[in-house]
Amino acid sequence: MPTFTKFTELVRFDWFMKYMFRDKRNHDVIEGFLSVLLKEDITIVEILESEGNKESKDDKFNRVDVMVKTLKGEHIIIEIQNNEEFDYLQRILYGASKTIAETMKRGMAYENVKKVISVSIVYFKTGQGTDYVYHGFTVFKGLHLQDELQLTAEQKAAFKRKTPTDLMPEYYLIQALSFDDRVNDSLDEWVYLFKNSEVKDSFTAKGIDKAKEKLAVAKLPKKKRKEYERYEKSLHSDASWNEMERIKAEREAKKMKELEDKLKMATQNAKNAKNAKTTAEKEKENAKIELEKEKENAKIALENEKENTKIAAENAKIAIAKELLKNGISVEIVALSTQLSVEVLQMLKDEIELEK
Repeated sequence: MPTFTKFTELVRFDWFMKYMFRDKRNHDVIEGFLSVLLKEDITIVEILESEGNKESKDDKFNRVDVMVKTLKGEHIIIEIQNNEEFDYLQRILYGASKTIAETMKRGMAYENVKKVISVSIVYFKTGQGTDYVYHGFTVFKGLHLQDELQLTAEQKAAFKRKTPTDLMPEYYLIQALSFDDRVNDSLDEWVYLFKNSEVKDSFTAKGIDKAKEKLAVAKLPKKKRKEYERYEKSLHSDASWNEMERIKAEREAKKMKELEDKLKMATQNAKNAKNAKTTAEKEKENAKIELEKEKENAKIALENEKENTKIAAENAKIAIAKELLKNGISVEIVALSTQLSVEVLQMLKDEIELEK
């Protein structure tokens, strides 16, 4: 077998899957990768066709769908996606569900449903997380006792599976660009290849040597090499288009943000003006109430002053009357002088007599 240095140029893995994998002689590459990922020896029996993995106008978006059937009868979907998709998780759910539906013939019992494993190698983040490989599967847990549902002995024998999880679809997400290039195990060697299109001489993962040999650009026939060069050029064009779309989206988002900020400012100003008007109206009303109170207080004070003046005048008349009576002036004359009644003057005269 020819040897290659760690700098051997390799074709992109998505291109290999799209244009070379259908050759049975290249199945050993994917068998090696799947064996490492699933931690069991995988043998590919055939490549299955479905609506999902047929070439279409969407090919320009670098989606590679391959569905294979293993020796155990499992269906494995392998997808490589370069361009970011917001709803990618829903898409792989749809893909697995559609695969199950397509492989069930009318009238078949549900026990014939084939296990589906979805393997995605993507060059973007599919959600919020810090890892670069994620595994999704179904577990049935009791709501009250928290026990995990198991298969009966009869079910295990009939389905040839150990747990309900083994019957349900499983999902593997490999986010190549999140890998930090620190290789710690066999799976990391494959992820390193997906990210860097390179296999180091020290790599020993199952199938990685086959990948290093069959993905080598130098080993491609001239026609295939031209196809690969065109493919790379199309990727650059797609990347430029995506970048333009991203910039355009950012600009639109910035404009929308500016409009939202202006609307918020105008709303706040209107609210402030309304609050100011309400405050002014309240202050005016309070001032009116205070003025009415002051008027009422002034009226009461004036009435009190009049009453006090009247009392003072009466007291002055009485004092004068007393002096006149003490000096022997008759009650009748004092009454004319002070305008006091004869009865009051007689009472004052009696008081004076008692004081002597």
